[in-house]
Amino acid sequence: MTQDHIGRSNSVFYRSAKVNNLEIFYREAGSPPAPTVLLLHGFPTSSHMFRNLIPVLAKHYHVIAPDYPGFGQSSMPSVSQFEYSFDNLARVMEKFIDAINLKQFSLYVMDYGAPIGFRIAAKKPQCIQSLIIQNGNAYEEGLDNDFWKPFRPFWKDKTEANSAPLKPLFEIDATKWQYHTGVRNLATISPDGWIHDQAGMDRPGNKEIQLELFHSYGTNSPLYPTWQKYFRDHQPPTLIVWGKNDQIFPIAGAEPYKRDLKNLEFHYVDTGHFALEEDGETIANLMLAFLKKEVPVPAAVC
Repeated sequence: MTQDHIGRSNSVFYRSAKVNNLEIFYREAGSPPAPTVLLLHGFPTSSHMFRNLIPVLAKHYHVIAPDYPGFGQSSMPSVSQFEYSFDNLARVMEKFIDAINLKQFSLYVMDYGAPIGFRIAAKKPQCIQSLIIQNGNAYEEGLDNDFWKPFRPFWKDKTEANSAPLKPLFEIDATKWQYHTGVRNLATISPDGWIHDQAGMDRPGNKEIQLELFHSYGTNSPLYPTWQKYFRDHQPPTLIVWGKNDQIFPIAGAEPYKRDLKNLEFHYVDTGHFALEEDGETIANLMLAFLKKEVPVPAAVC
């Protein structure tokens, strides 16, 4: 791992790692001897969603936030050149973790980060020091709502007719809706988030990529029992901080974690899907208190 100019500061550095001929962009901050927090982003965003969280965590922890292939600043091969599936994104992220020589880390998952991160955690439980889950699903209850109804025919039969109801989700009104729905005060939500995300999705070929991943999302729920068994068997210390007004992953998907995780700290925040946008300071403080308890910084790097 590159350590030039990294020290005990909250400066953020912008790097890339080579993985299977892909350039995987990532943000890095903090001191590498400190425990690492790996941040996995959602749809349709990138590591940009952590732009405000990273400097706060980096005062005490080593922080890594990558972009998946097809997202943010990472390589974006076409759908004919790369398999855009959650299995394959997890494989690439696992190789990224190896490429930058991460041995153990706390894992923050949100939205798409959950099926990617939980694949990795279930395969390599020895690497996971703790989990931070923010509006990321691992239970059937989390998909039993109106948002997911149009997806189910497409998961069963990948046709143009079944994909048509989903394509509006790639347009700016839907992206803005994800940021605005369920928040307390729209004036606190920077337009930088949804404008940045939409610019990425509007690149030629990217909507085809996102449609492939919409179809692949149907492969996640058959793995839920495996991930739940990982929770039960390994009992990673877990912080859940969940935007309770989320209409994509509502609280029905948050509550079931209590069945399987015993070392669990659980909080709802009164906001929507992208909870960091409105309650970033609250979430950062909860994370720092949790990590201090569960993954303390060694005295040598304090």
